[in-house]
Amino acid sequence: MSSIKKKIVFLGGSSVGKSSILLRFTNNQFQEGQEPNVGASFLTKELSIENLKYKLQIWDTAGQERYSSMAPMYYRSASGAIIVYDITDSESFITAKKWVKELQQMGPIDVKMAIVGNKVDLSNDRQVSIEEVKEYAESSGALFFETSAKTGKNVYELFRQLLTHLPKTNSKKKLDEKEGNIKFVESEDKPNDTCC
Repeated sequence: MSSIKKKIVFLGGSSVGKSSILLRFTNNQFQEGQEPNVGASFLTKELSIENLKYKLQIWDTAGQERYSSMAPMYYRSASGAIIVYDITDSESFITAKKWVKELQQMGPIDVKMAIVGNKVDLSNDRQVSIEEVKEYAESSGALFFETSAKTGKNVYELFRQLLTHLPKTNSKKKLDEKEGNIKFVESEDKPNDTCC
């Protein structure tokens, strides 16, 4: 059985834990004091959910403001977008809402969003209420999760739920990984649309 290929992009402010969530998901590891991402990093992950095999291409974007103009290169052709904020930092939720708005206006029309409050292990220092984000996510047509990259809470469930909300086919998007270049081809009669 061939794998269903999906491109997922991580968006959000700096130091909210995007890379840590991804490290927990791909390697089941957590590193205290992880260095901020520069530009973007790329990982693949294969997994099975409900008897379906998936091959994920995951782009982890840098949260620093100076890299935000590069984000369209990474969310273009994405099937899913994971927008992360830090539950202990209300400013990071404001940044997350900016990403949601940008995706709604400029992202792929069929992208499925998940809004994720990370660092739930620090809930004693919470600045962003569950109710506020849940209401916002519903009004935006997005999934909502709270995770802890440190403990692993809800990290796998986040990906499982996101994938169950995506079409179970590759549709017209397909991966072309010739010579290490990752390209997204919308159809056979169009030129290759280079991702990055």
